[in-house]
Amino acid sequence: MSRLTRRTILTTGAFAAGTLLTRDPTFAQTPLAATPECHDHPAATVRQTEGPFFKPSSPEQTDLFEPGMAGQPLELVGFVLTRGCKAVPGALLDFWQADNAGTYDNSGFRLRGHQFADTEGRFRLRTIVPAVYDGRTRHIHVKVQAPNKPILTTQLYFPNEPQNANDFLFRPDLLIAIGDAQSAGRFDFVLKLG
Repeated sequence: MSRLTRRTILTTGAFAAGTLLTRDPTFAQTPLAATPECHDHPAATVRQTEGPFFKPSSPEQTDLFEPGMAGQPLELVGFVLTRGCKAVPGALLDFWQADNAGTYDNSGFRLRGHQFADTEGRFRLRTIVPAVYDGRTRHIHVKVQAPNKPILTTQLYFPNEPQNANDFLFRPDLLIAIGDAQSAGRFDFVLKLG
């Protein structure tokens, strides 16, 4: 049997991911560029602070976008993988972010939600691009956890943002790959499980 690589996972999941990206005509229409082939033991996704705005017990939902919500729509897809390039089915992903004005909902769960990766380690999040706010560039917070394993807490960033250079937490290895339409993005989480 041939060795499973990230490219194989992405190729076999491309149709399903493409379906996710084109599910709603008001969202992403352009397929994203191929992800580089996964080599043996790629670096694990970098940990970052959760910040002051995390709230436990978010609702289970893949769609954080609400009717009438201001902001640029974004559909984020990707995979949760091990450092051995194997899918992590059932991985928990908990997302939270600021709104179009740079404000977090601390009394409710607007722009907050968790979901579980499917049997091939895929996830899909429908949301908006968060605003820049004082001292921070655009970013989305996330906690990722393989079943019965430690939690990875990190933040995802947007390419070509002028504020990236001024944000002391910004890391280029946490950049979302954005499609040509600017409304579709991809990020693959790599977990160190052992």
